[in-house]
Amino acid sequence: MVHSIIYDEEKGRATGVRVINAQTNEATEYFARIIFVNASALNTNLILLNSTSNRFPNGLGNDNGLLGKFICFHNYRGNMGGDFEGFKDKYYRVTRPVECIIANYRNLHRQETDFIGGYTIFSGAYREKLSDKGIEPMLGAAFKEAISEPGTWGAYMYMQGETIPKASNHVRLSADQRDQWGIPLLVTSVGYDDNDEKMVQDFLEQGRAMLEAAGAVNIRTNDTKQPPGLDIHEMGGARMGHDPATSLLNKWNQLHHCQNVFVTDGACMTSTGNQSPSILYMALTARAANYAVERLKKSEI
Repeated sequence: MVHSIIYDEEKGRATGVRVINAQTNEATEYFARIIFVNASALNTNLILLNSTSNRFPNGLGNDNGLLGKFICFHNYRGNMGGDFEGFKDKYYRVTRPVECIIANYRNLHRQETDFIGGYTIFSGAYREKLSDKGIEPMLGAAFKEAISEPGTWGAYMYMQGETIPKASNHVRLSADQRDQWGIPLLVTSVGYDDNDEKMVQDFLEQGRAMLEAAGAVNIRTNDTKQPPGLDIHEMGGARMGHDPATSLLNKWNQLHHCQNVFVTDGACMTSTGNQSPSILYMALTARAANYAVERLKKSEI
């Protein structure tokens, strides 16, 4: 378990990483000239916040106090489904079922709604449940044949909505609670706002209209109201930017104040968009790694 990054105050740079053995609780230190922190957004924030020294008493590179702030995420609260009459004599056999993606169409070229940002819609079709067809769960070829029989079609849709980064959405280290490895627990203080509520309602209205236009009946819409953190795509906390007064990382994903440390996972993000971000993180990592190698060859890091 990564505990913290080691900072050498005489050298003015990070020199390694301190880890805790998950079975023995033994601490070990590993040393390197360059360190990439990609522990997934919130854990990256935890590691940086826990990397304290005389030079950085509030976390590595955290001179401006913004480390852990402007946490954002994707909003998945809205979903719906409907049934389709007919087609009971039709069935398509596929080896790789896929979802259909409806790209965001809200606020693209101008502000057209009472909320900022937009949402991607994921959708797909399905056959009725086995229990609805009177089929008991089973194994083997007979099971495959049973679920391949024609039956009632249904369709589903769910949203992946952009959220707006704000300082009040933040994470911090617990002052008095630690995990079994002696690492401070991460306190997550993140919630929805009025913009999120309006976006959910817009999706529920728009999605219903789409299903109705497609001929669906018995349409069921739902706002789960689930708290952030029960889904995916957390971002922010160690945001990129040109100005060290308002950001933690420069354009190459280096900590402004400790430039042999790079952060290229979701923690580096300054906004979420509404698309799935994983390939972007891969691109940022490849770009930063290439830059780090070039600078290392020139002894500039």
